[in-house]
Amino acid sequence: MTIVKKFVQALCCATALGAPSAALAQAEPYYKGKTISVLVGLDAGGTVDLFARMFTQYMQKHLKGSPTIIVQNMPGAGGLIATNFVSEKAKPDGLTFLWGPWDPLAQALKLPNMRARYENFEFLGGTGDTRVLYANASAIPDGLKKPADIAKAETLVVGALNPTDPSGLLAHLALEVLGIKNKMIIGYKGGSDVFLALQRGEVNFHSTSITTFRGRNSEYIRSGRGIGVGYLVSVDKSGAFTPNPFITEMPAFPDLYREIHGKPPSGPTWDATNWLIEQIGELTFVGLAPAGTPAEALDALRSAYADAARDKDFIDKSVQMNGLPYSFVDAKRGKEIFASLAKVSPDVLATLTRIVNTK
Repeated sequence: MTIVKKFVQALCCATALGAPSAALAQAEPYYKGKTISVLVGLDAGGTVDLFARMFTQYMQKHLKGSPTIIVQNMPGAGGLIATNFVSEKAKPDGLTFLWGPWDPLAQALKLPNMRARYENFEFLGGTGDTRVLYANASAIPDGLKKPADIAKAETLVVGALNPTDPSGLLAHLALEVLGIKNKMIIGYKGGSDVFLALQRGEVNFHSTSITTFRGRNSEYIRSGRGIGVGYLVSVDKSGAFTPNPFITEMPAFPDLYREIHGKPPSGPTWDATNWLIEQIGELTFVGLAPAGTPAEALDALRSAYADAARDKDFIDKSVQMNGLPYSFVDAKRGKEIFASLAKVSPDVLATLTRIVNTK
């Protein structure tokens, strides 16, 4: 028998015994013909919702199998209703995931309305976005002409979704560090709701992302009705920080503090504020799937998230809209940030507990 005939016989026997065929080796993508629901825990039409819809379009572009992606809104409790739902009720089949801001303080303080734990989710990817402080220019009698004028305010009103909502709490903490009297009103449905209240004069101080500040809020700022007060940046133990080269319309918060008080910020409230800035600044928006989601689905979603974040069209569009690109946080780094919640110092927790419980 020739060598060729022996090879043919061996190949036939292997196929008969169940060797994988070429068709099986080239299995169809996990998401072919499927529909993915992306839950956003804030109102439709807000900045987070619009960003979610834009970003998931790029994820869809890079997901093998060309699935349909539907964004669904589940507002309530500053996004915690959606977070708890994905943790407790969403099927771990890769067809549902959460996208939007996260609330590290709600978990660190073990608040009862935060039943989920971030480290138990499957981390898909994250996006960083610098937060800025802004105010209604009429917050002081003569009007805010420059950021440091905020120190002339007698009492400022801050809007927030809930007691640990980072957008409201960071604004409140910044004022506490500056030594400016203020009160926080909670119960708003989203950042857009707070922005409307600010335009009505119901509140006069808030924080938002630089992208929202330059997007949704741009006309408000250009008209002179509002003013950027400072952008938030984390400071190391030596007091050093890295300025954001893309933000020139307002000072970094440490520089604002120095201009007002002649020295760098310090003390327990500043330490607590700096910790929260560290958490939110690097990781602002997260994509999270339920625990137990199949590995094949996770690999596809993580790959699509990374490819979307690095997509040239997405980056160009972000720069065109906001004047700066978004930063990307991969699954490894995201898990490290979530794990660090267990390492927050008791002093920081005590300070934040006291402040949250007085709201």
